[in-house]
Amino acid sequence: MAKWTPRHEAPEPLEGPVVATITLGTIIWFALFLVQIPFYSWFADRDLMWWVWTCLAGGGLGLIGIWYVRKRDAAIQRAEAARNAADGTDAGATGT
Repeated sequence: MAKWTPRHEAPEPLEGPVVATITLGTIIWFALFLVQIPFYSWFADRDLMWWVWTCLAGGGLGLIGIWYVRKRDAAIQRAEAARNAADGTDAGATGT
């Protein structure tokens, strides 16, 4: 059996407001959890408690995600600053 090889290079990953995106997602998960709390017995009667706990798990994992992406962004900024210092350039310089 022949090994499959890709025909083209993978695109570069998109960079954007990662911290804001993860934070918004975490807020949504917690909001969904809080909305479901008043209906706890309804979910329990229908054996759908996993909906409630999934929302809580999503919020908890989102908190870990926020911590992770903030550390990642800080590491990227430190690496860029070190690279600029090694090159003798200033990222904030306007060149005037």
